[in-house]
Amino acid sequence: MEGLNTLSGKKNLEKMKVSEKEVTSTYGSRYFTESIPKYVMPEDEMPARAAYQLIHDELNLDGNPALNLASFVTTWMEPEADKLIMESMDKNFVDNDEYPQTEKIQERVINMLARLFNAPKECHSVGTGTIGSSEAIMLGLLAHKWTWKKRRQEEGKPFNKPNIVMGADVHTVWEKFALYFDVELKLIPLERDTYTVTVDKVAEEIDENTICVGAVLGTTFTGQMDPIKEINDLLMDIKKENGWDIPIHVDGASGGFVAPFLYPELEWDFRLEQVRSINVSGHKYGLVYPGVGWLIFKDKTDLPEELIFKVNYLGGLMPNYSLNFSKGSSTIIAQYYNLIRLGKSGYTDIMENMMSNSQYLARKLEDSGKFEIINKEGMFPLVTVSLKDEEFTVFQLSEKLRQKGWIVPAYTLPENAEDVAVMRMVVKENFGREMIDLLVDDVMEACESFEGEETVEKVEDQNPSLLY
Repeated sequence: MEGLNTLSGKKNLEKMKVSEKEVTSTYGSRYFTESIPKYVMPEDEMPARAAYQLIHDELNLDGNPALNLASFVTTWMEPEADKLIMESMDKNFVDNDEYPQTEKIQERVINMLARLFNAPKECHSVGTGTIGSSEAIMLGLLAHKWTWKKRRQEEGKPFNKPNIVMGADVHTVWEKFALYFDVELKLIPLERDTYTVTVDKVAEEIDENTICVGAVLGTTFTGQMDPIKEINDLLMDIKKENGWDIPIHVDGASGGFVAPFLYPELEWDFRLEQVRSINVSGHKYGLVYPGVGWLIFKDKTDLPEELIFKVNYLGGLMPNYSLNFSKGSSTIIAQYYNLIRLGKSGYTDIMENMMSNSQYLARKLEDSGKFEIINKEGMFPLVTVSLKDEEFTVFQLSEKLRQKGWIVPAYTLPENAEDVAVMRMVVKENFGREMIDLLVDDVMEACESFEGEETVEKVEDQNPSLLY
């Protein structure tokens, strides 16, 4: 007992010493004058406030989310949403037996989205929340591959050469799916001045082994839209002529939360017969922090029963269709908050504001005479531009803007249009007119600085003595 008391006394003494040290200002502690291990776990603990401050200060080297025009991801939510997120951070969504109400909330969101995407009343739509649209696309295409395989087996036909048809305007995850799940990728190159897939090119590529045609509502590269209705009409004709029942999966990661509110009459969704699945990113224009995506199937028959795992070792029998088993509940709850908080009118107001601001930005850049707008139709709240006849590049301009804190991506377009270099600016909910004016001022200042450098170079060539 005496030994235990001595040990306990030593521990208490150490705690007292730590407590005394914690009286010191955080920046006055030794943790700010000594290097801490970066790749090996330290031997000893440190005060919580010191650990926090060290990490907090290091993260200041990251970009400012408010100035990040590269990402579609939501960077602001209301305080009430923040509170709900914090209250549900510790819930593992997959444990439906322990958190049954959270599962019910997901089902509500899936039903709301199915109806938002005009699923017919006679259909029993199903779906799932995902980490993001990448997982949703993988799961949607996997279901289509499985459906195609089963149909071929029933018909006594070979099922070892599946292919998928899409335009080069798709997100990288589509190519990942083809590689990871052993499906032939029929990637249709873009055409200059036509930065989406065309119906004629789709018609050339599809055959009886096509598991699905991919169509994009709001491409990553330019924010444009594939001709989804025209592709549907093509597939309807082929189904009548050849009996090939080829579905469409719509990648609505960027546009799925925009089109229903700004263009309710636009036919791209479940109103079209061959559109059998849709993914959408809640953490983009769904206005939720990362990461949450949604996969919606038009009818439960579009999701093969064999792909649904029934898990019982968490307490109850839980159906599961996902690539990620464990995931947080907080973003699912945040999505539900947005849907009931904003309703259709609230989402419409926000989308209209973002569109108005993106059009304002496009006008300002076009009026400068230095830029050509690539997405002239401006259906979604982003602006993609190329330089006209400047002596500098969009890559140089992008780098110059980083000096002011702006993150504006510059890149070349995919195959057959790779000679076109562009910059893309995503306008989010919290990016208003004042911020746009500041951005345009800095863009113009950067352009003028390049032009000034060009003038100095010409003067130097003519008369170097003028520089001294």
